[in-house]
Amino acid sequence: MVNALVNGRILLPDREVRGQALLFDEKIRGISSEVPSDARVLDAEGCYISPGFVDVHIHGYLGEDASDGSVPGLRRMSEGILHNGVTSFLPTTMTVPWPELEAAFEAVRALREESLSPAFPGAEILGVHAEGPFINPKKKGAQSEAAILPPDADRMLPFSDLVRLITVAPEMPGGLACIERLSRVMAVSVGHTDADFDTARKALSAGADHFTHTFNAMTPLNHRNPGAVGAALTGSAWCELIADTFHVHPGVFSLLRKTVGEHLVLITDCTRAGGLGDGEYTLGGQPIFVEGIACRLADGTIAGSVLKMNEAVRNWREHSGAPMFEAVACASLHPAASVGAAERKGSLLPGRDADLLLLEEDCSVRAVFRAGCRKL
Repeated sequence: MVNALVNGRILLPDREVRGQALLFDEKIRGISSEVPSDARVLDAEGCYISPGFVDVHIHGYLGEDASDGSVPGLRRMSEGILHNGVTSFLPTTMTVPWPELEAAFEAVRALREESLSPAFPGAEILGVHAEGPFINPKKKGAQSEAAILPPDADRMLPFSDLVRLITVAPEMPGGLACIERLSRVMAVSVGHTDADFDTARKALSAGADHFTHTFNAMTPLNHRNPGAVGAALTGSAWCELIADTFHVHPGVFSLLRKTVGEHLVLITDCTRAGGLGDGEYTLGGQPIFVEGIACRLADGTIAGSVLKMNEAVRNWREHSGAPMFEAVACASLHPAASVGAAERKGSLLPGRDADLLLLEEDCSVRAVFRAGCRKL
């Protein structure tokens, strides 16, 4: 049966549409000024009708972590993040010992097929984001230095059916060659890097097309040494942003909007502490301490976040000056496109999966549909 969602503000990639109905079954069927006589009519009650959010960088939620290698844990994560509007995601692994990474990959593989079903109670698993282990110890952030490995495409290629995105530091010995090989079968992101501007640009030429949590764990922008941030802001790569107003000052958001624009990808970088209260947790085997929006190691190093994606959209809209349709695209279409999933995910264009949300003005989530089935 076709559903007709009426009385809402439909958010398309380039505009907001009012006074029309969104038609969908398991797929988006289109927008119409007339409701088919045999359609089931659903009232949006003035809410925004938004595509489901796509989180391509999230480590954990509700006490679970993708690096644990637990299928029940991944299931709990996937169900929990639906409440924040996330309908598809990349469970993101940390730099942990290689056998643990392999176990984490296999756990994602075990659940991914099941998550494709409309009956699955959580967000769909699109694959994995491997944040390491091919990173620079100088910019490891909250990652474990002991688990860092030299860039080696042969280690990761057996998981090319699963890993959709990998973070690599291009300046490490063999880094550029690794990027060149991996970028043929997965998206590669420059991150946790001490690369200078020229090396970061070489990474883009070698096939990288992302920057991991822009500004964080990378060489900063300086007028005489533009660093990796300079390469991010002056190129055409996808730039992740943790828009919690803690990792990056909100005064920079409008600059990012002007320089990065349609390549801005909102992420949460959420840890297992997400959805829980203040206290002590772990990330990549290390203790982290959560107070409000701040997550830190014992030495004060910033360690992930407790950000929810609908909060990221609200923060980006409020501080960047973006209209709602554009802010939503940064959490849906842009991340989907960044990992090659835009033909199915990230927009309310005809033929896409009917993953959609009803959002209040403050970006709180009223309802969630996945493949046309209401989940919340």
